[in-house]
Amino acid sequence: MLHGRGAEQAVIDRLLADSREGRSGALLVRGEPGIGKTALLDYAAGVAEGLRVIRGTGVESEAELPFAGLHLLLRPVFDRVGALPEQQERALRAAFGLASVEAGDRLLVGLAVLSLLSELAEDGPLLVLVDDAQWLDRASTDALLFAARRLDAEGVALVIAAREPFTAPGMAELEVKGLDAPAAAALLGPGISPVVRYRVLAEARGNPLALIELPAAAPADGTALPLTSRVQDAFLGQVRRLPEATQGLLAVAAAEDTGDLDVVLRAAAGFGDFLEDLHPAESAGLVRVSEGTMTFRHPLVRAAVYQGIPPSLRLAVHKALAASLSGPDDADRRAWHLAMAATGPDEEVAAELERTAARASGRSGYAAAATAYERAARLSAHPGTRTRRLALAAERAVWAGELDRAGTLAEQGAQQLGTLTAEESGDPALWARLTHVRATADFLRGSPRTAHEALLEGAATADGARAARMLTQAVHAAWYLGGPELDRTVARLDALNLPDDDPITPVVGFVTAVLSRRDAPPSLTEVVAETRRAGAHGPNDLVQACGVGLAAGQDGEVHETAASLVAEARTMGTIGVLPTLLFFLAETELFQGRHRDALTTATESLRIARDTGQRQWASQMNSLLAYLAAIEGDDERCHLLVGEALADGSAGTQWTVWALGMLDLGHGRVEAALSRLGPMAGGHHVSATRCVPDLVEAAVRLGTPERAADAFARYREWAGRTRQPWAEALVLRCRALLEDAEEHFTAALKLDGRPFERARTELLYGEWLRRTRRKAEARAHLRSALETFERLTARPWAGRARAELSATGSVAPAAPAPGLLARLTPQELQIVRLAAQGLSNRDIAAQLFLSPRTVGYHLYKAYPKLGVASRGELTTTDLSD
Repeated sequence: MLHGRGAEQAVIDRLLADSREGRSGALLVRGEPGIGKTALLDYAAGVAEGLRVIRGTGVESEAELPFAGLHLLLRPVFDRVGALPEQQERALRAAFGLASVEAGDRLLVGLAVLSLLSELAEDGPLLVLVDDAQWLDRASTDALLFAARRLDAEGVALVIAAREPFTAPGMAELEVKGLDAPAAAALLGPGISPVVRYRVLAEARGNPLALIELPAAAPADGTALPLTSRVQDAFLGQVRRLPEATQGLLAVAAAEDTGDLDVVLRAAAGFGDFLEDLHPAESAGLVRVSEGTMTFRHPLVRAAVYQGIPPSLRLAVHKALAASLSGPDDADRRAWHLAMAATGPDEEVAAELERTAARASGRSGYAAAATAYERAARLSAHPGTRTRRLALAAERAVWAGELDRAGTLAEQGAQQLGTLTAEESGDPALWARLTHVRATADFLRGSPRTAHEALLEGAATADGARAARMLTQAVHAAWYLGGPELDRTVARLDALNLPDDDPITPVVGFVTAVLSRRDAPPSLTEVVAETRRAGAHGPNDLVQACGVGLAAGQDGEVHETAASLVAEARTMGTIGVLPTLLFFLAETELFQGRHRDALTTATESLRIARDTGQRQWASQMNSLLAYLAAIEGDDERCHLLVGEALADGSAGTQWTVWALGMLDLGHGRVEAALSRLGPMAGGHHVSATRCVPDLVEAAVRLGTPERAADAFARYREWAGRTRQPWAEALVLRCRALLEDAEEHFTAALKLDGRPFERARTELLYGEWLRRTRRKAEARAHLRSALETFERLTARPWAGRARAELSATGSVAPAAPAPGLLARLTPQELQIVRLAAQGLSNRDIAAQLFLSPRTVGYHLYKAYPKLGVASRGELTTTDLSD
């Protein structure tokens, strides 16, 4: 019976009821030690009638072993891993040390966990319980939370219990607080003296574990201690009353808290303690033994015993445990016990830890690798080796997304390196490596100027290939600083003398040609082909070229390249690079007038950026989504997205200005639009270049065309370099407005125009024709513009075309019903398009990082919206934007 937990039980009951109905949910149960989190998990397991239950727990001593917690949770169901897509199966087996693969994306394992839980739920609803999550290793935590955020229609209920400061962004939370007075008194029960009852109720403050444990240990006097210390002291008092041999055996078990009884007994034998010495602890209810596993009644029992071990004995215990772990599968645990037993620099132990770190990296456990390298650095006997290991720790911390930690480790390494001679350091590239890591962390934390300065400094001491990569990254940082910084960085990059066969050489040539504004930059398609021939590895080597391709106006080639790289990244499972690639893909879809596609792509990119902690790309995606909302005339949503973009940093600032300017222009707030767009137009940012036609329209409508003259001159020059028909069409439209010349309107409409921009040209031309009293000619252009605007849901522009059409004396047609695609959510649209291509639910799930059951659920919802009854009918449905 749980006293005073009715509200908490109701939350769990609803979660289980939803899972029985096929809906998934995830809940974080959070509170202080002893507050009753485990009891609530026990309650959930007890009332989970009709649900399969799998349960795991974090183990403090394994917090640095990658995927250890996940392995304990999934070990009973691992026989189903063969049903996963091949790449996910391989990633999960590698994470658990059951396969050998190259290091990959750390979140691919999370996708495999999602697929495995979905596979298990095919047999019926599933309850997953994870206790003491604050002790989970970082890799397990990332994988579980990645899966939790994508649970949807599988029938999976996931409940995670943890102490502060554990957090789970995107999950519902249930904070467990102390019991109220009546519930606390009921739990305490009768048979306790009034003095002890008063003391315990006052000191326990409603903590159930304290209410249970303190009565037997409450002193007659003494100073009150913090709650955790009081409860631990109560446990330790029970241990101190046991025989000395039993205390010794418990000390070994507390230091090796995985519960492996065989390991504990082998280590304890060296101290003269044996299995029979465990019986008094079992009789006292402090430990339980079952099937070769020993567990403490509560984590605080173990903590109390471990903290009570004298320091010298603690070192001996860890050394004995290391000696008892002799198998090849125990190498990582052995290394950590040796580290805990070390009293000073020990190169042999440091080398063991370095091997542990390398194994962790190979399994994508980058946080664990960083910790192992850092500890190895502290145990290193030689300064040069210590610095090298700090550099390795810093690099792995960046890969793990622990940016503050990476910066600190890189700074420590740089300080250490500054005290060494060239001979002592051993690696001439060490300074550049440390600088590169520090700059990467600074950039991802939103400090492009600091990153830029560090990259320029580091590149000066690096060899050609590393210098090129550092300067290419410096170009990216300079992009957010301003034109002068960008020009100087491009000049530095251009001056490098790189070998022709280096994979980065074609990308460097493309970046410098475009950003130095040469007349004929190479084709992005040719650059990609040349880079591939030179041995480029995956999307990471080519992602920068996509962004620069947009600056060159090569939208079609960027779309083709980005789409190909996105597909490659999905196949490889390199999730971290997807937000960048999807942003470039969404930009091309927007510029080409495929607004629904852009919305779908940007929505997915934002979700992944949030999952991977890439705030700069979250800022960019929210700002692009704000622009789409501006086109639709949705003031509230546009401003909301602008606020979210700016909250994530400054990366999306230019796009947010453009979005707000476009919103104003669409609603006829011309002065406001001009004031926003004027300061940014004509700059080096893609949005600053592409907004110039909007600036020209606003300036002309306000009667101040001179306010757009300089920006248009730069835009005209840029359009000439692009040699793109759509760019020339926009130049002609601007000239038609500025010069009040009809021939430029007609010339613009003869060129290859994009749907939205062509419709705007027709609207402006129709307005011009109506003003010159050529109403009959105006109607055809206005009707065409209206049709496009309504298809794209560009409401302000459609309203303006409708008003102009009425002014010609023509009755505007009624607004059409929303098209098929407008009825679908972005995720539904992605799924039905892939299904129409013949992909199975499992294949679609692997591409979109969803579970197969969620894919099926969204297809089921999409069919009636599209007016189809089956998957086969999708192939005859027009799903183009």
